[in-house]
Amino acid sequence: MKLPTLLSLAIPLLLGLNACSPAAEESRTLTITGSSTVAPLVADAAKRFEESHPDIRIAVQTGGSSRGIADARSGLAEFGMASRSLKDEESDLVQHRIAMDGVGVIVHRDNPIANLTRQQLVDIFTGNIERWNEIGGPDREIVVANKAEGRATLEVFLGYTGLDSADIQADVVVGENQQAIKTVAGNPAAIGYVSIGAAASEAEAGTPIKLVSSDGIPATTDSVASGEFPITRPLQIIIKSEPLSPTAQAFLDFLKSPAINDLVETHLYVPVVTN
Repeated sequence: MKLPTLLSLAIPLLLGLNACSPAAEESRTLTITGSSTVAPLVADAAKRFEESHPDIRIAVQTGGSSRGIADARSGLAEFGMASRSLKDEESDLVQHRIAMDGVGVIVHRDNPIANLTRQQLVDIFTGNIERWNEIGGPDREIVVANKAEGRATLEVFLGYTGLDSADIQADVVVGENQQAIKTVAGNPAAIGYVSIGAAASEAEAGTPIKLVSSDGIPATTDSVASGEFPITRPLQIIIKSEPLSPTAQAFLDFLKSPAINDLVETHLYVPVVTN
């Protein structure tokens, strides 16, 4: 057989093999990155989804809302996780709300302070109030734990207080919720702010922290659900565009369904889908 004839047979065969290769098929792995507030809920939902879809693997990574939004935009992740609404300059992306949460102020369990007004928070975080006994607490210097830039919780807190990042006089800068919780749990003079769901779960588990009321409104799931609590935010899945791959669409539909409401409530967040 002549060489051209061999090539004419081989090329279609190779093309056919390539079309059937795993690389040519839809990926059955999803990567999701972003908010440390949203991640535990999404990770639990992913485990449940994988149980009924054993051929699909879902990797959930934290890093903050800014990372999730950037990764969704660049294509490094199919989904980003964000614990805030998208900004005007992020209008090229699409957001899908899967739950609601509040941002609560936390102090050590032994601190007698039970309520802080918005103005008191402004004064504490700007250094105008430096000791707890100035507002009825113990005679200790206040240790301010502030969230790092790029964290949605920081942006929500700044929106509530009306402060800029440069205004805050922080003694400690933290990233994920767990870092803030550990900082306050380990220092009776510390104050911070985190997801209400994360803080309430830790307090129930025995971690020596407590949520304080904001302007007299308790930092609870019920007050978030009723709309009374003044510092609330959506928990979102961010995507670059639609339509999605069948695998990604199936998991997004699952996250937006009543099938995860019990998980939302377990994490002490507020469901947005009624049964």
